[in-house]
Amino acid sequence: MSSRVSGDPEKEKEEEEEEDDEEEEEGSVNPTEVKMSQIVMPGHSNHRQELSVGQLLKWIDSSACLSAERHAGCPCITASMDDIHFEHTISVGQVVNIKAKVNRAFNTSMEVDVQVSCEDLFSDRHWRVCHAFATFVTQRSNTGKKVILKPVVPHTEKEQVEYSVAAERRRVRMLHDDIIKDLLSHGSVLQADNTAVGHAVAAEKTKVESVELVLPPHANHQVNTFGGQIMAWMVNVATIAASRLCRAHPTLRSIDMLTFRGPSQVGDRLLLRAIVNNAFKNSMEVGVRAEAYHEAGAQPTH
Repeated sequence: MSSRVSGDPEKEKEEEEEEDDEEEEEGSVNPTEVKMSQIVMPGHSNHRQELSVGQLLKWIDSSACLSAERHAGCPCITASMDDIHFEHTISVGQVVNIKAKVNRAFNTSMEVDVQVSCEDLFSDRHWRVCHAFATFVTQRSNTGKKVILKPVVPHTEKEQVEYSVAAERRRVRMLHDDIIKDLLSHGSVLQADNTAVGHAVAAEKTKVESVELVLPPHANHQVNTFGGQIMAWMVNVATIAASRLCRAHPTLRSIDMLTFRGPSQVGDRLLLRAIVNNAFKNSMEVGVRAEAYHEAGAQPTH
């Protein structure tokens, strides 16, 4: 994909314009900005020698968390990740550049803007991979009180726009679960196309269950299960479910809004379930759920 991007004049023009914008705003440095650069090694790749999405999500979560904690001045937890669309794959030997910064802080939560681009060291090409918005919340203090965040002061015109739009994105996030529940309870249920039954695959055959034991290497600096690791495990079971339907190696193109409903700790058993919800012409939707079991016989935490 990198060769197709570098050979597209329109894409090259877009990349040059983005670089010009960055140069214009170079004089103003956001104090919450975090930059990470990682070269893709074979251990980070999948069977196609491309960076696995799970590994990329780990790097995204790490960068976003550092930016959030830089602003908050205290430990922060990933609360949710907005829809992410992966525009291009990244090959072994290429460099991943991640930039994260806080767009806006509310009372105890904040929106972190994460931009991921790829760099080919040999051709000096750069292109965008994805753009994500993560929500982080502060941990309670030792006294049990919530930490109230200081406001973010936008300096550039671009930061002012993101600051303004962040409030609307927050409103959409808060309505997201209610909208989905309403669709499931009041929406019309479409019947499957019976004309394709001969070639159809029973949804049950795509079902995947996997159990992961949370060990110290899977924990973050707060001794909770690292959010990026949970997302990587979710990508793994989703990929297996999709593979069972298409009988090939699918590529993860996008992730819908992902919400962390509660924490898990070292020693927990994480049960991950995935199943193909529906298949379209050349894509499919896979639903994934993660539950944490703290001890034998206890009720799981979603």
